[in-house]
Amino acid sequence: MKSARDRRASRWDAHRQARRVELTDAAILAIRAHGAGVGMDEVAAQAATSKTVVYRHFADRTELYVAVCERVAGVLLGQVRAAMDGADGPHGQTAAGIEAYLRLIEHDPEVYRFVVHRPLVDRALDADPVADLVSLIGDQAAAVIAARTGDPVRAVPWGHGVVGMVRAAADNWLARPAGMTRAELATHLTELAWAGLSGVVATPSEEDS
Repeated sequence: MKSARDRRASRWDAHRQARRVELTDAAILAIRAHGAGVGMDEVAAQAATSKTVVYRHFADRTELYVAVCERVAGVLLGQVRAAMDGADGPHGQTAAGIEAYLRLIEHDPEVYRFVVHRPLVDRALDADPVADLVSLIGDQAAAVIAARTGDPVRAVPWGHGVVGMVRAAADNWLARPAGMTRAELATHLTELAWAGLSGVVATPSEEDS
């Protein structure tokens, strides 16, 4: 049975975790309002508190950056998975995954820039959250391809190759859109990806499509 002291400690841990979530939410709102170059003053103001309180819950600026990255990663990965799971056939899944990735970038461009350009990072990271996110999405794409081909070994480079291509093109589009809409970019990338994937994942009924 837990002692009264243990119960108090548990409640305090829950409070700290809830406060970290609130401050992470405030950071994302501040990024949307002030852009990817947001500073800790803007984050604290958005949270209606002081920088001292923010630093009470995050050891430094880098820890807050990682928390924002984890939130973005969870949302993006969930949306990509849901889009691919809800699509029919490998071509549809490819298109849906690419569309979901680009949709989030278009909806939250400053948050995406914040994650990629790391304005709050002031020390070496133990791990690269951006690379980890891309790797997770690549794993998801590889799993879909493996399920279609029965070849989990070769599905890994295929899945990660497609995701790497989409990320590079999306980063360039965000920096230099050149009048191209998200839908147009999604179509172009799907066509390019499918030109390669169709030879390894198409089912007989799809070969003529």
